[in-house]
Amino acid sequence: MPRQGQRLKTRRPAPNKPRGPSKRSHDPLAQHPLLAYLEAHSEWMLVTGYSAYGVNTRRVALRRFIAWVADRGIERVADLTKPVLERYQRHLFYYRKPDGKPLTIGSQHACLAPLKTFFRWLARENHLLYNPASELELPRLPKHLPRSILSVPEVEAILAAADHTNPQGLRDRALLETLYSTGLRRGEVARLALYDLDATRRLLFVREGKGGRDRVVPIGERALAWLDRYLLESRPLLLAHPHDILFVTDYGEPAHPEFVAGKVKRYMQFAGVTKPGATHLLRHAMATHMLEAGADVRVLQVLLGHADLNTTQIYTHVSIEHLRAIHDATHPARLARGRPEGKTDLKAGMTEA
Repeated sequence: MPRQGQRLKTRRPAPNKPRGPSKRSHDPLAQHPLLAYLEAHSEWMLVTGYSAYGVNTRRVALRRFIAWVADRGIERVADLTKPVLERYQRHLFYYRKPDGKPLTIGSQHACLAPLKTFFRWLARENHLLYNPASELELPRLPKHLPRSILSVPEVEAILAAADHTNPQGLRDRALLETLYSTGLRRGEVARLALYDLDATRRLLFVREGKGGRDRVVPIGERALAWLDRYLLESRPLLLAHPHDILFVTDYGEPAHPEFVAGKVKRYMQFAGVTKPGATHLLRHAMATHMLEAGADVRVLQVLLGHADLNTTQIYTHVSIEHLRAIHDATHPARLARGRPEGKTDLKAGMTEA
C-alpha cells in the first residue's frame, strides 16, 4: 500500500503528436550554382530506383560538401578536382564536433561515399570531362561487435513492461513481440501494412527493406497471438481515420520509425535495462539467441535481410555461450580433468596449469 502523500509512477502512454509541416527557414545554399546539380542528381536517383530514405541521406552528405566548397569560394562544377576532394577528406578527418570529439570512421565514410556516385553521375552526364572521385580512397570501415546484447530475461522484462490492459499498452506489447520475433528494423516495422500479415501461414511480408529488397519472414505463435489481440481490441479504438498501416500512434496516425524507437526505449527504462540502443537491440538479441539455440547463420542472413553473409557472421562472434561450453568441455587445463571421485583439487589444478 502506498504511504500517505506518496506519488506513484504510472505507465500511462506518452503522447505522440502527429508530425505537422516543418517551418520553412532560409536556405543559405539556395542561390549556390552547385545546388542545381544536386537536385538533378537526386531526381536521377529516385528515377533509377533509389529509396526515398536513401536519397535523403545522400542529399544531407552532398549538401555538407557543397557548404564546405561554398565557404572556399568554389562555385563552378569544373573546379571540383581531385585535390579539392582530398582536401575535403582531410577536413573530415581533422574536424571536431562541438563536444571536441572527432567524426567516427563510419561518419567519414558516410560523408564521402555519396560523392563517388555524385561525381560518377556528373561525368556520365558530361558536366565533367572526367570523374575526379574515381581514385578517391574511402576510409576502411572497422568491424565492430555489437556493444551490448540483451539476455533472454532482459528481453522478457522489456516485453512484460507493457501494460496490455489498455489499448495503447496492448499495441505496445504487440509491437515489442513483433520486433523480437522477426528481427525487423524499425523502419520496416513502421511500414508494415495489414495485408503484409499472413496469419494462416504465420508470415510477414517485408516490402522494400534495406537496399529496396523484399523478403518474407516467419513470425512466432506468441507474437502472432498478441498481434491478433491488438487488431481485434486495440487498433479499432486507436484508429483516427481509415488506413492500411499495421501499427498506429496514440493519435491513430500511421506509425513512423521514431515512434517505434521511442516505444522500445521507453519500455527498456521501465524494465530497468540501461544498455545503449533501442530497436536494434531487439534485432541483435533475436539473432544471437537463435544462433545460440542452433540456428544456421545462413538462415539468419535471410531473416535479417543481409545482402552479404559477412554482415551476419558478426553474430557468430557475439554468440559466446556455445563457445564457452565447448571450451569447458575440451580445454586440457580445465579443473574437472583428473578430478578424483568427484572432488576438485584446486591447488593441483592450478599447479598443473
